Amino acid sequence: MGRPIEISRFELSATELRELAARTQAGAVVRRLLAIALVLEGHPREAAAQLNGMDRQTLRDWVLRYNAEGVAGLSSRCSPGRPLALNEAQMEELRSMVLEGPDLERNKVVRWRCADLQAEIASRWSVSVAERTVGKLLRRLRMTRLQPRPYHPKKDPAAQETFKKNFPSLVAAELPASAAGKPIEIWFQDEARVGQKGSLEYIWAPIGSRPPMVRDNRHDSVYLFGAICHARGVGAAIIMPTTNTEAMNEHLKEISTQVSPGAHAVLVCDGAGWHQQGKRLRTPHNITLLRLPSYSPELNPMENIWDYLRGNKLSRLVWDTYEAIVAACKEAWYFLIGDKARIDSIARRSWAWVNH
Repeated sequence: MGRPIEISRFELSATELRELAARTQAGAVVRRLLAIALVLEGHPREAAAQLNGMDRQTLRDWVLRYNAEGVAGLSSRCSPGRPLALNEAQMEELRSMVLEGPDLERNKVVRWRCADLQAEIASRWSVSVAERTVGKLLRRLRMTRLQPRPYHPKKDPAAQETFKKNFPSLVAAELPASAAGKPIEIWFQDEARVGQKGSLEYIWAPIGSRPPMVRDNRHDSVYLFGAICHARGVGAAIIMPTTNTEAMNEHLKEISTQVSPGAHAVLVCDGAGWHQQGKRLRTPHNITLLRLPSYSPELNPMENIWDYLRGNKLSRLVWDTYEAIVAACKEAWYFLIGDKARIDSIARRSWAWVNH
């Protein structure tokens, strides 16, 4: 048996190593510190190793690390594992390929599965990986499976960007002369159907299961007309049996009562028929309507409000009467407007501002 490796670092005494061990959270590092301390105090190597759950060879290795790096050398190091099957450039190309989606004519699929990507990786780079490895590569790229948000084929992204960029000037162009010098409030408005044939929301459940959730198949429903001003954290809503111009007139009246005294509201809404200015739509004197670009519901934060209320207050319920649906809508709306911070966090849009 050869001579044991001597400790060549003495910047810390055995007592100081014990004090450091008492402050250390990692149990493995604590054992190594205490073993080094015992050796410094002159204890036999075998006893120092056994008292700290290791053999003499392992203690020798830690003495070498301590001599070379000090206390830092006693920390546990994770194995780097096998190198990635794809290099950095290939990983970036994989990310772009997944985001772009498959080409139906060439790839013969309408969405990427791990099995499809496995074949594509083999075809492009002659790299053979397991299907499970493809999922790991995607997670390394910070990607996961999500349900896409549907949009209309006539959606115009350029028009949406123009609307956001030019929002202050669009507001100024729509304001009547009577609004000059008044504070301007930005409101958003929309309607949502709430009823017996509702939607099912995501819930936590064991992997591989399909949890059941009650869903009423009857068709009684109401329409919740809602509007919010995120800057003030306030809202205005009415519940109606249908959507039409008469219902919109009633909602405009309610919004008008919630606008600050002396202020003028710009009400941003979509291009539904009952939102169109005409002989039957009566807009209060303190409200100006501003239309969103066509097919652009994602610009309206009321869509997020509806998702929030459905996910937290209007799902997994069975309503036996029309009155029960109305009561549920009232409770959900009061829940929303009871917290100004909640409205602001859901509905704030950085582009929705004007110079007062």
